[in-house]
Amino acid sequence: MRALVTGAAGFIGSHLCAHLLACGDTVTGIDSFTDFYDPARKERNLRTLTGSPGFSLHRADLLTADLAPLVDGADAVYHLAGQPGVRPSWGAEFPLYTSRNVLATQVLLEAVRQHPAGKFVYASSSSVYGNAPVCPTAETVLPRPVSPYGITKLAGEHLCELYRQTFGVPAVSLRLFTVYGPRQRPDMALARLLHAASNGAPFPLYGDGEQTRDFTYVHDAVTAMREAARSAFTGIANLGGGSPVSMKQAISTVENIVGPVEILPLPTGPGDARHTSADITVATRELGYRPRTTLHDGILAMAREHPRP
Repeated sequence: MRALVTGAAGFIGSHLCAHLLACGDTVTGIDSFTDFYDPARKERNLRTLTGSPGFSLHRADLLTADLAPLVDGADAVYHLAGQPGVRPSWGAEFPLYTSRNVLATQVLLEAVRQHPAGKFVYASSSSVYGNAPVCPTAETVLPRPVSPYGITKLAGEHLCELYRQTFGVPAVSLRLFTVYGPRQRPDMALARLLHAASNGAPFPLYGDGEQTRDFTYVHDAVTAMREAARSAFTGIANLGGGSPVSMKQAISTVENIVGPVEILPLPTGPGDARHTSADITVATRELGYRPRTTLHDGILAMAREHPRP
């Protein structure tokens, strides 16, 4: 397939590009190299891709780029670009989130509407659920985001559904549950945990550690994204790891693999959901999705990036 990937230099985007290339697809990546974290990390994410004859990169902002020649004729458009992070999405940063998560999604959908491509795969988030009333959480549960970030991701979903129902854009929104793995963003919990264990820095633990997350290994997630592009399914599906664990359990796993972690207890932050757990029935039925990587094996793969000094 000919694929277009937005956010190609990011954590998940770079893994998706590598997976698509390994499957024989031709990949065009778009990334604006924003400074939410060090853009040099994104440059490193692409090192193994830039030499591939099947990969090309456009350094561009979706809001200003000429998208028509990029989406026209694409067999799949994977939309992963956006402004991440729950805690920074409050206050003065919210206009940035609306711009990069809502407006950019609308611009891309409009380009696809005017220059029809194949499947449109949108990377949504479990943050749309907020504090879900039931776990595991199915797609039929009413989304109630508890963070501005979650609101913008839900708005992106609504745009995908709107363009699907009104203009026939074959859109799939995949609600990703805490994706982790090598090259994970440095602000995310497991990356910070490994840094703390490797370097002796304290790990800020927000809350009592009993909160649970449905950690999803990145290769399992990107494999499902390609299957979503190849399938006839449209609509919304959860992608989770299949076995939620508490932060205390995640800390214990890191300590068993790398070494002890000094904990710095902090209050729960605004917008942090207490528990997340994905009901993956839809993804299993429609995409053949089955998470294959245990948390231990996934953290072990990450640990190879964090050698002890």
